[in-house]
Amino acid sequence: MDDDQIVEEVNDEKDVARFIVDEVSSIVKESLEAVIGRNTYEHKRVSQWTSSVAEQCLGQLSKLGKPFKYIVTCIIMQKNGAGLQSASSCFWDNTTDGSCTVRWENKYLYCIVSVFGLAI
Repeated sequence: MDDDQIVEEVNDEKDVARFIVDEVSSIVKESLEAVIGRNTYEHKRVSQWTSSVAEQCLGQLSKLGKPFKYIVTCIIMQKNGAGLQSASSCFWDNTTDGSCTVRWENKYLYCIVSVFGLAI
């Protein structure tokens, strides 16, 4: 094995153990499009949508095969002019753990999904 192959393997191992925000953000957006898409806001469906978005995100994240425990939260709000404020704070190892928050909307609703990845 030459030096370039060794460096490449080490970089691959580091990527497996990293929380990559762009990768997680793509998974969240794909899940939101699949579950909610262009649906209008329907109060009776919101509970199912929030559960489905969180479960689909977790399923796709687990398929990455990364050494993380994941936490996914999902908030859905009708577009009606009301305000919404959200914040989070974490005490963890910034070199291994990470988080990603995606704000998504369609014509009828807002959705905020946060994903926290905690290294195992």
